[in-house]
Amino acid sequence: MQLKTSYSQIFSISMPIMLGSAAQNLIVLADSIFLFRYSSLDFEASGLVGVFYLMIASIGYGFSRGGQILIARRNGERNYAGTGAAFQALFFFEAILAVLLFIVLFWYSEQIFSWFVKDPDILQKCLEYIKPRSFGVFFSYLGVSLIAFYTGIARTKFIIYDTIVLISVNVFLNWVLIFGNLGMPEMGIAGAALASTLAEVVAFIVFVVYMIFDKQNVSYKLLSFLRFDVKLVLSSFYLSIPIVFQSILGIGAWFLFFSFIENIGREELAISNLLRNVYLILSIPSWGYAAGINTMVSNFIGNRKRQAVLPLVVKTSKLNLFTTILISLPVVVFPEFFLYPFFGTEDMLLIGLAKPYMWVLFGILITFAVGVVFVNGLIGTGKTKQALWIQSIFTLLYIIYIVFMVKIYYYGLHLAWSVEIVYWFGILVMSYIYLRSKKWHFFHI
Repeated sequence: MQLKTSYSQIFSISMPIMLGSAAQNLIVLADSIFLFRYSSLDFEASGLVGVFYLMIASIGYGFSRGGQILIARRNGERNYAGTGAAFQALFFFEAILAVLLFIVLFWYSEQIFSWFVKDPDILQKCLEYIKPRSFGVFFSYLGVSLIAFYTGIARTKFIIYDTIVLISVNVFLNWVLIFGNLGMPEMGIAGAALASTLAEVVAFIVFVVYMIFDKQNVSYKLLSFLRFDVKLVLSSFYLSIPIVFQSILGIGAWFLFFSFIENIGREELAISNLLRNVYLILSIPSWGYAAGINTMVSNFIGNRKRQAVLPLVVKTSKLNLFTTILISLPVVVFPEFFLYPFFGTEDMLLIGLAKPYMWVLFGILITFAVGVVFVNGLIGTGKTKQALWIQSIFTLLYIIYIVFMVKIYYYGLHLAWSVEIVYWFGILVMSYIYLRSKKWHFFHI
């Protein structure tokens, strides 16, 4: 596909990725909604353990982004055999990584959670979730490599259908396993974990079947395993490792934030969980545009169109900002109306408690909408180390902020959540400065 800088093509590429890249967010969200209706304790624990699993999932997703950049670059150069080889290297690497992370999750999660969680009941619920959920890491990691391939070659439509399968199976199994419907045992938070894992298994199988019968993949020689290209695997690894550290830093800081909130009290944790769920829903477009800009920037550089990169990033950020405001403003102004279908009458009190913080969330969303596009535009150039340095600086500031404003001197959730605005605004400014400098023009992968 020949890529252009038009708003319509930016949207057509990014829209399917919005669902695919946000799949884990949607799973965590679905789990939270069902668990709220099941038990307040399970709901509170799901917020903490959900963020933790997102951090684990982000490791595989981060490595897939590095592979995606390589795939897009080779595809932009019309080196189709090289594009297929880049995918194979990514797939094998994700498989090895999944084995390592499964070991950590299944056998060492109790030690990890005991460091952060004080409440023994919440700790027990976290462990009930993470044990069955750990099996999903295999299908999550291998699944993101398939998404990275189709995103890298800018053929993203099937991602929509596969994500619909994933969410549909997850919602149905949540209803069955959490509450014990259709003759199944009532499992609570453990049922949510099992439902999410089984949904990932089904979605992965569907994607593999589609990929095998997709005739347009013939030129990429995806099934021609003539040799294992160690050099290509290492190239993908070195490109990806800064992105992975970025993801770990970002979501790890968020996990630390939620553990501090848990130490304050259950009401504050419940409000923050609700805000987090709204954040996950309304940030879906931003993650789609972020993944899309990775592909488009790398493809343009492969086509020797470096001068078009910054205008492309600016256009994408404007489109993302417009989309975010369009979907976010009604929810912020009328949270009772828009959140009622998800949480129901039982949660109207919690929605009322969270309403004063909605405008802070709106500020976070619009800052995030622009910042995430610019930093991912920088990542798309291949300068992942510079992006890591930028995020590391502001993650350190983030942690210092929450230690003082949440852990030591708690001044309320307004100031606690405002750290996200500072974080993303700083990343936006630094990414813009670096893209304007044109130092990345002389970098090759």
